[in-house]
Amino acid sequence: MKYRAIFFDRDGTLTRNSPDWEELRRDCLSRWSGRPFQDSEEFFMRNFRRVLDGGFPFAPYHNVDEELQFFRQWYLFAFEELGITENIEERADFLTEHLWYLKKEPYSETEEVLRYFQKKGFRIGVISDCPPSLELSLRNCGLHDYFTSFTASSLVGAGKPSPIIFQAALTAQDVSASESIFVDDTRTETDGARQQGFTAFWLDRTGKNVGEFIVKNLLELVSFVEKKG
Repeated sequence: MKYRAIFFDRDGTLTRNSPDWEELRRDCLSRWSGRPFQDSEEFFMRNFRRVLDGGFPFAPYHNVDEELQFFRQWYLFAFEELGITENIEERADFLTEHLWYLKKEPYSETEEVLRYFQKKGFRIGVISDCPPSLELSLRNCGLHDYFTSFTASSLVGAGKPSPIIFQAALTAQDVSASESIFVDDTRTETDGARQQGFTAFWLDRTGKNVGEFIVKNLLELVSFVEKKG
């Protein structure tokens, strides 16, 4: 099989949230609330749904401006839950200006791997369950120019592992699934891509799982392609 395209998930695959930004955010929320801030997916989603269900004109978001308004309101709801009552407008503005979705840091091997596939002539895309800032976030961390498509769930209207988002990515690159490689750090999303016909790899950075289509870092994708000739 001659592969023509490779698609990457963003978070946990190509990039992680900037540790400096996460520390700043945690410190601010801890100081302002007077108690340690314990971040969690549950806390995030609880307030995310409050914004989504609140009847705001910017929810759901369709562009970066609406996304910023959405997360400004998310911070206001978070403040309410944490008991933060002072200077909430100014503090929401401050955290929104440093929106964590935009603060991404590539993994150590990311750029080397992207450079390899670019030199090989691959079409390179991102498929991510994320807001409209996908493309901007990759520009901010220096990776943007490696990609020829950016497929965000918020703009497609469906997230992984829905066939809809995978087909949107394939259409954007004018390739078939059988001509494409996909890698993601979530197993269910990898399985979904494989069901659509991709050669799909689960990226498990812990190294605890092994298998033919499990990799512990992105460099193993290079080895796979080299072996295939």
